[in-house]
Amino acid sequence: MTKLEQIRAAEARLLLSTYERNPILFVRGEGVHIIDEQGERYLDLLSGIGVNALGYGHPVIEEAIAKQSRKLIHTSNLFYHEGQAELALRLTECTGLDRVFFANTGTEAWEGALKLARAHAGLLRSEGKTIGTRFLALEQSFHGRTFGSVSTTHKAKYREPFGPVVPGVEFVRFNDVADLRAKFSNDVCAILVEAIQGEGGIRPLTQEFFAEARALASSTGALLIVDEIQSGMGRTGKWCAYQHYGIRPDVTTLAKPLAGGLPLGAVVCTEEASRAIHAGMHGTTFGGGPLSCAVAIAVIDTMEKEGLLAHAAEVGDYFQAQLRSLGARHEAIVDVRGKGLMIAADLDSADLAKRTVAEMLKRHIVINCTSDTVLRFLPPYILERTHVDTAIAALDEIFTDQDTAFSGARTIARAAGGQNHG
Repeated sequence: MTKLEQIRAAEARLLLSTYERNPILFVRGEGVHIIDEQGERYLDLLSGIGVNALGYGHPVIEEAIAKQSRKLIHTSNLFYHEGQAELALRLTECTGLDRVFFANTGTEAWEGALKLARAHAGLLRSEGKTIGTRFLALEQSFHGRTFGSVSTTHKAKYREPFGPVVPGVEFVRFNDVADLRAKFSNDVCAILVEAIQGEGGIRPLTQEFFAEARALASSTGALLIVDEIQSGMGRTGKWCAYQHYGIRPDVTTLAKPLAGGLPLGAVVCTEEASRAIHAGMHGTTFGGGPLSCAVAIAVIDTMEKEGLLAHAAEVGDYFQAQLRSLGARHEAIVDVRGKGLMIAADLDSADLAKRTVAEMLKRHIVINCTSDTVLRFLPPYILERTHVDTAIAALDEIFTDQDTAFSGARTIARAAGGQNHG
């Protein structure tokens, strides 16, 4: 048995059956490429589902890990260490908000944000205001896999196997201002949005909808909570996608690219929202540990020093332009959308989308499909135009083959129809 076969057999015997893995064993990475056990290089346009902002083997990350690991890997949040305040300062500057809580993952950060909203509403009630405990979330939303997070995630396939989920959540039609107004009331403690839906198909909020959500929340003291777990920390060309709209939330959540590959999440909030939390109400054993904080600081400093936000915006615009040009040649592409290096090519067939992901992998290019028909591109921020050109050429080849096959099928169908008429 090969090493891959041994690992697959062991996992089949030992792990819960939660993943349908591709039969590839990756062992290392360099830049925008990830390398398998045979030494074959794959262009990674998914970056570990939006995590590896600086790609693979970046010297800044390696140095930060080595240096901090020799000093202190873990203490606990019962004591101080050097990293949390320094990283929190950077995050408040990036987001325009005031205070930070560190978690391990995006879904934990979202749980913290939900708890903060309920606690804040309770504080307002104690001060004589009328406000309830309901959440308004959006259709096609995705916020994570833990109970609170999955309860605010719209797609039934994520929620129904674990029902009953946490009560008190109502879903608003995406970008439907009238529906948002109809469902909002003093019973709502928070409006929950992604500035750009990720798992839902790279779908941006409209300016009108986002502004109305902000106005409604402000009118009662409810919190506007923006999930930036996938879209934040520079992926769209700004630190947070909500900054493209000029709208400031009360709370945002960060994770995926925050520590360049190490697990780290954060809840960032206004001073007003933070009033609801006091010592002992919330906590974590591993969140905001010395190692992950040191790496996150190094990632943020490198992004600033190397101008990677502007680079992500420039290369992302080029990527979208090339995809639109491809769409002009292939009817299978029905829409191209996104911001920066958070990009979607929406196809006219779920089957074609699935086959395209598989065909790209055969050509040693990693992407994935979300929301059935959407090809999702979340590459490292160090991506260059030449890498985009490689991907576009591969997609062009795949869609050309698809067009040829479709044309052949139509010819056969017409011939069969003619024979029947005869």
